[in-house]
Amino acid sequence: MIEIRARLALAVIALASVLTACGTRPEGAAPRLAAATGASLAECDGLASRLQLANTRLESSAWVADGVVKMGDRSVPAHCLVKGRMHERKGSDGRDYAIGFEMRLPRDWSGRFYYQGNGGLDGAVVPALGALGGGPLTGALMQGFAVISSDAGHSGPQTPFFGLEPQARLDYGYQAVEKLTPMAKQLIQGAYGKGPDRSYIGGCSNGGRHAMVAAARGGDQYDGYLVGAPGYRLPYAALTQIWGAQQWATIATPGATVKNPMNPNGSLPDLSSAFTLQERQTVARAIAERCDALDGVRDGMVQATQACQARFQVQTDVPTCTGERNGACLTNAQKQVVASIFTGAKTANGQTFYSSFPYDTGIAGANWGTWKFVDALIRDPLAIGTIFSVPPTPVQALTDNVTQRLAMFSATNDIYRESGWSLMTPPGEADPTAMRALRNRGAKVVMFHGVSDAIFSAEDTRQWMERLNRVNANPGSDFARYFPVPGMNHCNAGMATDQFDLLLPLVKWVEQGEAPQAVLASVRGAGHPGGANPELPADWSATRTRPLCAYPTVATYKGSGSVEDARNFACQ
Repeated sequence: MIEIRARLALAVIALASVLTACGTRPEGAAPRLAAATGASLAECDGLASRLQLANTRLESSAWVADGVVKMGDRSVPAHCLVKGRMHERKGSDGRDYAIGFEMRLPRDWSGRFYYQGNGGLDGAVVPALGALGGGPLTGALMQGFAVISSDAGHSGPQTPFFGLEPQARLDYGYQAVEKLTPMAKQLIQGAYGKGPDRSYIGGCSNGGRHAMVAAARGGDQYDGYLVGAPGYRLPYAALTQIWGAQQWATIATPGATVKNPMNPNGSLPDLSSAFTLQERQTVARAIAERCDALDGVRDGMVQATQACQARFQVQTDVPTCTGERNGACLTNAQKQVVASIFTGAKTANGQTFYSSFPYDTGIAGANWGTWKFVDALIRDPLAIGTIFSVPPTPVQALTDNVTQRLAMFSATNDIYRESGWSLMTPPGEADPTAMRALRNRGAKVVMFHGVSDAIFSAEDTRQWMERLNRVNANPGSDFARYFPVPGMNHCNAGMATDQFDLLLPLVKWVEQGEAPQAVLASVRGAGHPGGANPELPADWSATRTRPLCAYPTVATYKGSGSVEDARNFACQ
C-alpha cells in the first residue's frame, strides 16, 4: 500500500510538472508571464546618430562609467545615457514645446523596461534612476532595467501655466506616456537587438497617477505597475485642499502671516496657527494612546489603521481647552474643524466629493503641515485654475466657491475639448471591472501609500482596492496588492519605516508567481546613506525594521523579542 501511494504521489508530481511546462493553470486563475532574459549593450556613443525614431530627435548618447552616479552610498553600474525630444512643436501660446526625455540603458541589461513616472507638475527631466521614496534603497536602473524619465511635455519651473496650452494639458495628463512608451521600446530594440521582455511603470504621487492612468488607458503596454500614493483623483484632492484651507481659516489667528516660499517678498495667511505643531503632536499622542497597542505592542507605531479609525475620536480622546490654548489641548472649535477635515470635503449641499483621511500619528509630521497649510494656498490653487478647470480661471483659495469649481472640472469648450477630470483620471475609475483585462493578461499592481499622507488620502487608495474586490476583479488578491505605510507622510518622511523596495517583489510576482505578502521596511536613522529622517523619535533604534503587510493584514507583534526587529512581527 505504501509503495502504491508513493507511486501515485510521484505520478501527481510528474503530471503537475507537465501541466506547468505546458502553461496550463487552474481555471479562472491569473496567468504568470515568462521571466525576462537579459542582453549586453555593445554600443552607446553612436546610438543617437544611428537610430531613427518617428517624431523623435535624439540629442546625445554617451557612456556613464560605473560609480559616477550614486544612490546613497551605492554605485550605479555602467550605463548609456540617451537624451532626446519628441513631438517638438510651436504651441498655441507661441511657446516652444516638446516631450523632453532621457533614457539610461545598462551595459548589463536585465531585459526589462521601466517608465519612471515623476511627481508634482513634471516640467523637468530628472535622472532616470527608477527610484522611489526618500533616500531610496535601490532603483530600477540599479536592478538592471532600462529606464526612461520625461518632463511630460513641458519644461520650466514647477508652475502650472503650461495648462493654458491645450496640448500641453493633454501631454501632462496622459499623452506623454502614450507617446514615449512605444518610442522607448523601439530605442531599446535598436540598442540591444531585442525589445524588452517585460515592461514596468511606477512612481509616487503624480507618478503613481501616471501609472494608474497607463493601466486604464494602455493595458497592453506594461506588465507591472508600482503605484505609490496615487493622486488618481488629483482634481478632487486639490479641491479638497482649497476646501480645507477655508476651514482652517475660520480658526486661524486673524492677521497672522508667514513668508511665501515661492515669493521671497510675499506673505501668506498663517493657516498653521489654526492647528499648531504642538497641538498636532498632542493629537498624535492621543492617537497612539488609543491605538498603538492594537497590534500587540506599544512601540510608537499604529499598525492597525482600520481598527484605529473605529476606536479614536478626536472629540473625546483629545483634552479640551478650558482656558488659553497651550498646545496640550484643543478648543471645541478646533475639534470641529479637525473632525471635518478628516471626515472629507463636502459641497455646499453636503455632498462628499473626496474620501476621508485616516487618523495616524504622522499627523505631527512637517510634511503633513506643509501640504495642509502652505501648499493649499500655493500649488493647489494654481493647478486647479490652469490645468483642471474649463475655462482656466484663477482661484482665490480662501474665497473660491468649491461647488461651482467642481463643475468646471467636467466642463469642455471649443479650445479645451477634453475636461480636466477626463485628462487627469483613469478612464472607468468608477468601474474597476476595466482592470479585469489587465489581470487576465497576467499583469500585476502593487500599491503603497503613507497612512498620514496629507494631500492624497490613503483611504482613497484603500477604497479603490475594495472596489476591485467587490466586483471580483482581484480574486484572492491575485492581481493587485496594497501596502499601507503607517506614520508615513506623502511618499516618504514622518515617523515611519519609509525605506523599502517594492519593485523587486513586483517583478517576482509578475515573472515568478511569488505574490508579495510581507516586505521589509526600515527607518532612515542616523548614518543612513540616503540621509537621516529628523522626525524619528529619539527612543527608536536607528536601524528599526518592520514588515509592510499586504492589506488587510497588519504587522502584529509575536509576543517576544526586540520591537526594533521586523522578525518579531507577523502579518496577520
